[in-house]
Amino acid sequence: MCGIIGVFGKDCKVKVEKGLDILKNRGRDGRDIYSGDGFTLGHCLHSIVGFVKQPIVGKGVLVSNCEIYNWKELNEKYSLNCSNDSEVLFKLLEEKDVMEVLELLDGVYAFAYHRDGKLYLARDIIGVKPLWYSLSDGFSFASEKKALIDAKELNPREVLVYSGEVEFVKREFFKIAPEVDGSKVEELFLEALKKRVPKKKFGLLFSGGIDSTLIAFSLKKLGYDFTCYTAVLDDPGFKEPEDLVYSKKIAKELGLDLKVVKIKLDDVEKYLEKIVPLIEDSNVVKVGVALTFYKACSEASKDGCKVIFSGLGSEEIFAGYERHKNSRNVNEECVSGLLKMYERDLYRDDVITMYHQLELRLPFLDRDLIEYSLRIPESMKLKDEMTKVVLRECAVKMGLPEEFAWRKKRAAQYGSNFHKALKKLSKRNSFSTISEYVKKFYPKQNVKLGALVSSGKDGLYAMHVMMKQNYDVGCMITLKSSNEDSFMFHTPAVDLVKLQSESIGIPVLEFDTKGVKEDELEDLKKALALAKEKYKIEGVVCGALFSNYQRERIDKVADSLGLKMFVPLWHMDQETEMREIIEAGFKFVLSSVAAEGLDESWLGREIGLKDVDKLAELNDKIGFNVAGEGGEFESLVLDGPIFSKKLVLKEFDVEMESSRCGVLDVKKVVLE
Repeated sequence: MCGIIGVFGKDCKVKVEKGLDILKNRGRDGRDIYSGDGFTLGHCLHSIVGFVKQPIVGKGVLVSNCEIYNWKELNEKYSLNCSNDSEVLFKLLEEKDVMEVLELLDGVYAFAYHRDGKLYLARDIIGVKPLWYSLSDGFSFASEKKALIDAKELNPREVLVYSGEVEFVKREFFKIAPEVDGSKVEELFLEALKKRVPKKKFGLLFSGGIDSTLIAFSLKKLGYDFTCYTAVLDDPGFKEPEDLVYSKKIAKELGLDLKVVKIKLDDVEKYLEKIVPLIEDSNVVKVGVALTFYKACSEASKDGCKVIFSGLGSEEIFAGYERHKNSRNVNEECVSGLLKMYERDLYRDDVITMYHQLELRLPFLDRDLIEYSLRIPESMKLKDEMTKVVLRECAVKMGLPEEFAWRKKRAAQYGSNFHKALKKLSKRNSFSTISEYVKKFYPKQNVKLGALVSSGKDGLYAMHVMMKQNYDVGCMITLKSSNEDSFMFHTPAVDLVKLQSESIGIPVLEFDTKGVKEDELEDLKKALALAKEKYKIEGVVCGALFSNYQRERIDKVADSLGLKMFVPLWHMDQETEMREIIEAGFKFVLSSVAAEGLDESWLGREIGLKDVDKLAELNDKIGFNVAGEGGEFESLVLDGPIFSKKLVLKEFDVEMESSRCGVLDVKKVVLE
């Protein structure tokens, strides 16, 4: 693929040249710039399909980072007489509306098109190809965050239009209805695979899981020549990595060309010094996956590969995670995961592959396959404890041995033993957590967040979890609902968020809402938009555990504003969450009760581990949400590891409507 960059304002040509130096790994086959009236666009080329010099100039100017799989069909349909996909994209943009062109494209892309004083920035709807922008000192954009100052990632569901001011045009995402019967999975998967096979040498990231195994099996069956790459930790202090065991076994059985890359524990740190700044993120999960990804790509690049395949995306369209098992609506959960992929997985994987001069191909994130798979009934995706059932059944039907089709696989960082390596190295270097250890390689904080809090334990603990993972919390956001029965927002003691904010040292943005069902979502949108403008937040964190109603609505509102969504407690066992909060040092009381087994004695006193035992017993007896997410109780946090002062209740009344329903009416509280 390629690297693109553009600057509007002072010294634009000099800045673009410097930016292209930073992006040089994204394309060594060509480099050029175009300067217009007050702006300069730049491009570096990694050629896979033909060679067309960029920027391309006509009535407008285009720089693109694209792999359009249906470019030949479009070329013929519209009689464009083009030699590659970027040229087809340019000619379509010259003649048609930008939004109309996006609907025609089947592929992955990020591009900038300037014409008649307007710049259009767009990327594929999932966000496989990265695109960042900045409003610092004029306007600029680039393929990678590191080329800009104060960079913000463009949400794939938005097209940015710049003409002196920035505006966003929304794009529609995938639907989960009407349902389909799942019979076209094999056909669509093979089409997705074949359209991505290049004429140049290519490889496959191979872990022995169903996703990479099915890709390898299918490529072999179709007669393509390729190499599989597996990277693992190989050290005497650890058991043989699970992924290595299966990769070797499957490769032998299927006759695959497999290369295994082994890393010693003592060498891991030198790779972290390269990888963590490269992906510009110190999130532990991302780093653990990046280690195996980086080493496999390094070997593929040495072998002369220009393209690398990955099975990423299967989990999100066929329901492969634990959270899918616990979801009340599996396909809604799949959509939620797809919305988050550009932040969670895709930027990391893109910069690593481009660093090694490889183009990443992701057949499971094919547009047609996604559109179809999201409408497969959840009963066909999950059965008993098995995930991705429809895909596994399809694999068996295609001829893959059942042992490999039905293998349960752990995430890459665990199957490769790299998470264990990070854990051991953090202890060896005297860090109390892996996050603190990884942060030394990239001291900058991760995405700036606004935390939805309402004075209760879940929101504040979720905020704490993200802070521990090196995320910057720019503000706390509180919706003050006048409706005590609001489905979305906590109401008891919400006024005390001000004192919590003062103690924690993070500003709070308060927003009033009448709490009318669905209308309150518009109030949430206004509050988040204000937080985005005032505190420059890039994402939102909320403390939802199992409430699909709440999480899905916040998800959609955040995404509509171009904000990333983080739900770190999602589907955590409720008893586990309660114990974690207490053991982490948070002190809280119940501010309301409304359930059998709870009475006025629970209100206003600090909740301890013995109380959690009693709540767990109630769950065993009558079915009870131990963390109170079913409305059994609300909480008020008085102190914790992020507090500089504790809230002390000086005066309060307990008001009971019945023997098991009441509230804590706080009259006076001070910080000490």
